[in-house]
Amino acid sequence: MYNQEKILILDLLKILHKHTDENNRLTQDEIKTILKEQYDTSVERKTIKNNMEKLIRYSERNDTDEILYNSIIRKNINKDTGVETISEGFSDFGYVHDFTHGELRLIIDSILFSSQIPSSQREELIEKLEKLSSKHFNSRMNHIRTLPDHGPKNHDLFYNIEVLDEAISKSKQVSFQYTKYSVDGKSNLVLEPQKNREGMEREYMINPYQIVTANGHYYLICNNDHYDNVSHYRLDRITNIKVLQQKRKPIKKVKGLEHGLNLPRHMAEHIYMFTGESISVSLRFNKNLLNEFVDWFGTDISFSNQTEDEITARVKVNRTAMRKWALQYGLHVRVLSPDSLVDEIKADIETAWENYQ
Repeated sequence: MYNQEKILILDLLKILHKHTDENNRLTQDEIKTILKEQYDTSVERKTIKNNMEKLIRYSERNDTDEILYNSIIRKNINKDTGVETISEGFSDFGYVHDFTHGELRLIIDSILFSSQIPSSQREELIEKLEKLSSKHFNSRMNHIRTLPDHGPKNHDLFYNIEVLDEAISKSKQVSFQYTKYSVDGKSNLVLEPQKNREGMEREYMINPYQIVTANGHYYLICNNDHYDNVSHYRLDRITNIKVLQQKRKPIKKVKGLEHGLNLPRHMAEHIYMFTGESISVSLRFNKNLLNEFVDWFGTDISFSNQTEDEITARVKVNRTAMRKWALQYGLHVRVLSPDSLVDEIKADIETAWENYQ
């Protein structure tokens, strides 16, 4: 009997999880019907009542508050003694899910439009996430379809994340191959490993420190063991990754990370995740661009020389990234210093002009 009661309680939890939420409840009769039709279990309403009370009491004792219900106070008078007794009943049961519909939709949308995750894996992830809520959320997601893949995809992304998590937590080095796009003899786009000067597939020896997301992609902040500076590698380009026995290089020995990794500052300085030095840059732009400017560079910005239309800003940013960004926003931005960077951007503009002659 104990096992049967235990199974019934588990079935009741499954029913509440699948069929209810904060806005959709079930009565005892509705639960009884679902047990009969979907679980091939026939029980009396009193049995359902008793087991639901156990779930409610357990939820209250453990301060989980995951079971929703309406409380009904009943007054009964004994016909023989005339004594009035008061009892509490429960109705309209529901389940409080860990994620709200809005939170799940936000997570699903981020996966849906992630270009680095193959379509089949996106669909699997979304199906798993939908099961975290009730069928009422699932029915609202029927119109969602993942975007088709364009070109080859690396299916090792999730495996790479797991391996790198292990390596970072254990302070171990990793080795991997790093791929790039190329076009084969049939004009098809393919991903192939980078090669060394001898034409052999190159193996990278890496000291990993942090995984981050930027511009819709996962990146590894790390150090290539043959150099002393910071490197960035996209996780969806990594293949054949392995955790090595060697301890990783201490982060204080990496140029630019001598005082540890200040992640917010690092991400603000490396807007395109290029490797290389960060420099102080002064630039002037139309104030209509201010919102986008803050989106790119964060709020650690020094402003000066404000007029009605324009403002000057000073930021610390990766040199190569600023060259690319200045060209992207060249219609609205003018880099003022350093002079060497200004000269490089002028040369880039001249080259772009020549490309259209």
